[in-house]
Amino acid sequence: MPKAEPQRSCIACREPRDKRGLIRFVLAPDATVVPDLQQKLPGRGVYTCCKASCLKTAAQKRQFSRGFKTEVLGIDPEQLVRQVGAKMEERIASYLSLANKGGKVVSGSDQVTDKLKKGGVGILFLATDISADIGEKFRGLAELKGVACMALFTKERLGELIGKELRSVLAILDSGFVGSISLEMERYRNFFEEERE
Repeated sequence: MPKAEPQRSCIACREPRDKRGLIRFVLAPDATVVPDLQQKLPGRGVYTCCKASCLKTAAQKRQFSRGFKTEVLGIDPEQLVRQVGAKMEERIASYLSLANKGGKVVSGSDQVTDKLKKGGVGILFLATDISADIGEKFRGLAELKGVACMALFTKERLGELIGKELRSVLAILDSGFVGSISLEMERYRNFFEEERE
């Protein structure tokens, strides 16, 4: 019989959930709250849902002090949300770099178009500052081929992640990286979902 996933409650909404689906926070020696996305840092952990709204509520209602059973000073809810968002982006960026090292990334408009048409693309990354026309073209092609399309990084950042110049579009080829990146992107979207409504 499979082992049950450990449960924890969100300190904001009090909903019990699988630990894996929550964001863990620990207290640093200087009494600041640190997001622990990989849930590996030592020390007592408190959890919030993977939603910016729950994180803000926890910060505003001083739930971190209650959860850690000590006074936690200087929590800026907006800054904490930005910090978690940045850490999530870092995780996605590191998977992209690893996929590139593993030879599972194709870049450049012509090469990506060719690969999309032939098949074998798992995820398409578009630069956030791509031109509207080019973006539209790639989104249409990705939709036609049933490929997930994501926009998170600028052309400059996409290029940096694969050690090249500016890149408007990257294709992650079908591989184990697709599942990991998709999972991280899903968490990122869920986290900011209510913020963007």
